Amino acid sequence: MRVGIIGIGNMGLAMALNLSERGVALTVRDLRRGPETIAHTAGAVIATSPAALAESVDVVITVVGTGEETREVLLGADGVATVDGDGRAVLICSTIAPDDVAHCAEHLSRAGWKTLDAPISGGPARARAGSMSMMLGGDPELIESLTPLLAQLAEPRFVIGPHPGDGAKAKLVNNLLAAINLTAAGEAFALAERLGLNPKTVLDVVCASSGQSWMAADRMPRALDGDFAPRAHARILTKDIGLALDCARAVDQPATLGVAAQAVLQRTCTLGWAEEDDAAVLKACRPGSS
Repeated sequence: MRVGIIGIGNMGLAMALNLSERGVALTVRDLRRGPETIAHTAGAVIATSPAALAESVDVVITVVGTGEETREVLLGADGVATVDGDGRAVLICSTIAPDDVAHCAEHLSRAGWKTLDAPISGGPARARAGSMSMMLGGDPELIESLTPLLAQLAEPRFVIGPHPGDGAKAKLVNNLLAAINLTAAGEAFALAERLGLNPKTVLDVVCASSGQSWMAADRMPRALDGDFAPRAHARILTKDIGLALDCARAVDQPATLGVAAQAVLQRTCTLGWAEEDDAAVLKACRPGSS
């Protein structure tokens, strides 16, 4: 199976390296030369455009950052949909609005492409190992036909529903909780520092006690070391919680904690840390941050 990945940022590049290592025939496309060069060194072919990539592969995977970027690479003037799909598949792995997924799927279908909504979670290290989680929304027969590829990309995998957009909804529920947990951890460890405690000792306590969360265990060790090199940019989680809150408003579901978490993330970005790791919320929670 020939696979193409459009968007090789932190997650996309990790997925590309994973597949290349497994011997998958891989083509990549990104607007940045650096990630393309890394993927090429690992054995991938570089395409000159999304359309050129679509011409040469059996499955297209998109891992770009936003709904707008997803629509551009799939439906734009030089996008995947300009190529006859002939029953081939597109996996939308980006975290975007469910309506954007459905919109792309509808237009891709007219061009002969099948769409699988397949957002991912777990970070670059798990993407590199093929052990990230994946939420699937789409035709059960399509999911079945793609299982050999999906098994190389993600474990565990969850079939959410039969429609493109179902996976996106589940991912946004997850990211709503992730944002709440992360900003709560930032607030808690800023308090630990303010109380004169050793925050690393407090982290050990939390991870062995009722306050534990995956986000605290993953983000706070490096935040407390002052390491904010981006594994997951603060602007990305800020975007994601905005999408989650849009979903909540659409069904008239209160999301009080989500609104509070969004405010902390927006403050993190406003203070100049949008391109840092989202663990930078710790800095935004410290007194006097400006």
